[in-house]
Amino acid sequence: MRSIIQSRVWKTWVAFPFRPLAYPRRHASNKSSDPLRILFCGSEDFSIASLRAVNEERRSNSDFIASIDVVCRPPKRVGRSLKAIREGSPSEREALYHDTESLQVPISAVAKELSLPLHQIDTFTGWNPPTPQGKNINLIIAVSFGLLVPSRILNGATYGGLNVHPSMLPDFRGPAPLHHVLLSGDKYIGISLQTLHPSKFDYGEILAQTEYPGFEHLCSTVPQLLATVAPKGAEMLVKSLQDRVYVPPTQHVGSPQIEDGGRPLRHAPKITPEDRHIDWDTWTADRILRTHQVLGPLWNTTQTLLADQIHEKRVIWAAGFRKAQDPMHIFPESGHPIVRGLLSKTKSLCIRTCDGHTLFVDQVKIEGGATCLAWHAIQRYGMVSLPSDISSAEHDFALFRAKLR
Repeated sequence: MRSIIQSRVWKTWVAFPFRPLAYPRRHASNKSSDPLRILFCGSEDFSIASLRAVNEERRSNSDFIASIDVVCRPPKRVGRSLKAIREGSPSEREALYHDTESLQVPISAVAKELSLPLHQIDTFTGWNPPTPQGKNINLIIAVSFGLLVPSRILNGATYGGLNVHPSMLPDFRGPAPLHHVLLSGDKYIGISLQTLHPSKFDYGEILAQTEYPGFEHLCSTVPQLLATVAPKGAEMLVKSLQDRVYVPPTQHVGSPQIEDGGRPLRHAPKITPEDRHIDWDTWTADRILRTHQVLGPLWNTTQTLLADQIHEKRVIWAAGFRKAQDPMHIFPESGHPIVRGLLSKTKSLCIRTCDGHTLFVDQVKIEGGATCLAWHAIQRYGMVSLPSDISSAEHDFALFRAKLR
């Protein structure tokens, strides 16, 4: 899946290399600079699009970009025995996708494909940048890298460092802006080019930015949004390099509507399992459906009865939810599931949300078990208290033993 996304991102860039980027804020410049010797730090598809674009500029104008060295994290050992090798940082990849089967080859493979020098490091401590053609690196570019580039490295580069970030900074600072834009329900997103701050992520000077409020997107998943923003980020980076925005004195062009607009700025922290934990007292039906679409299967804990003992087990809503057309009025409270249709062959598991909607569940996965039909899991794990008399329609439903937690 990710190889398809990567291919689409690159094909979009090649087919439309000069498409306007929603009128980006950038100051025109007639500055000049020495030929660039770039240290490009990246990891995944968003950074891969930028690397390909910068390398294309190097190939067409070697007097402008003399060299590109690529830095990425080394492969990581995974699995219980730590014998398997997987490319890239698991934490960075978890911030991008919940589906590990969709992982593509990271930027190291692209660097080899483009015949660019590759350096794989887990820390900058004790590491010195290369000296292409016997000369020092003079510009650092970090895109979705995951490591803070220290001041020692930045100070050694004549033009410091640049970063491409897929949000309207300072809004959605953090490692997972695409996830949080989608989770917020925002239909606008932008690109920001900033300088690299020596001690904090996403606190640099903004040198170029999509015009406020950003460009509209129709995406509902991270892969869709990634394929939309990656070529735009690559385009902004190359155009900003051509404009020499990195040459001192630099000029801040951040959007005043965001910086002084009075609305609290939103953070975009790394996605964790707790972000998939449904709070039935506060999450609306739309929030639950949207979060499942963005992050994948959500979860709660519930009571089960096994061998006459009550256990707390995690229930994973493996296939998501379906929203009922009309609300139902038989629930004791939100987040307390019921099973309807005890007298019929087709039994349904449904849950009321805090805003009064009803969600149907077709499949679940109970901690330690396999994904199966909801009714099969309910029977196997004793999740409901069956009424003593189910011979009439009046008793044709059963409650879970407790409210979901």
